[in-house]
Amino acid sequence: MGRNVHLNDIESVLEELDYPVSRDAVADQCDDVTLVLADGEENLGELVAGSGADEFSSTDDLQSEVFNLLPRHAVGEPYQSEGEG
Repeated sequence: MGRNVHLNDIESVLEELDYPVSRDAVADQCDDVTLVLADGEENLGELVAGSGADEFSSTDDLQSEVFNLLPRHAVGEPYQSEGEG
């Protein structure tokens, strides 16, 4: 059974992995995780499988790569800054 995880809770999923971890291992172990984004969803395993990195040394390393792989619409309205207002 799959898990739905909001993007701001992704760290809890990534902390379950043993580091260093290969891209293929993350793709396999996270193939049941659906990231719930601001606009849509992405399968975490498929997202990481598309990474150019072979291995991740830490939770922070993997989390940074996931954020870099997300489509622009994943985090909210384009060109909007949460710091404005």
